[in-house]
Amino acid sequence: MASNVKPIPSGYHTITPHLVARDSAAAIDFYKKAFGAEELMRMPGPGGKIMHAEIKIGNSIVMLAEENAEWGCRGPASLGGSPVSFYIYVENVDAAWKRAVDAGAKVTMPLADMFWGDRMGNLEDPFGHKWSLAQHVADLTPEQVKKGQEAWMAQMKAK
Repeated sequence: MASNVKPIPSGYHTITPHLVARDSAAAIDFYKKAFGAEELMRMPGPGGKIMHAEIKIGNSIVMLAEENAEWGCRGPASLGGSPVSFYIYVENVDAAWKRAVDAGAKVTMPLADMFWGDRMGNLEDPFGHKWSLAQHVADLTPEQVKKGQEAWMAQMKAK
């Protein structure tokens, strides 16, 4: 192997999410509408379904594949949900939120100012993947975060 090859290809980060979805072509279309994703590549597999695809959301590449039980690729729809969530920082979370909801994302936690300094909310896409959209709005000290957390916890207990 050539020694000048980058061990982490240009444009990729140390961690690159790889999503599996039932109807990954529709998932790509959704991510374009909801998150402004740019499709980088699509590799068809057997039966024309997507074997591998890559999109870019913001400055991050996300890989996708079609659900295929024979290959051990199962998405949230087959597994009854997913414990994994993706946290996306954006410049204008209110506009990004509207765009995602208008595209069909389901609100699981409304957009709100959080005690750690982010304006954030949670969504689920039509394919069962969970997303948090956020904008950092305040630089807080650890003491301010702790005080905010305590107030939030008290509020949760009161409910």
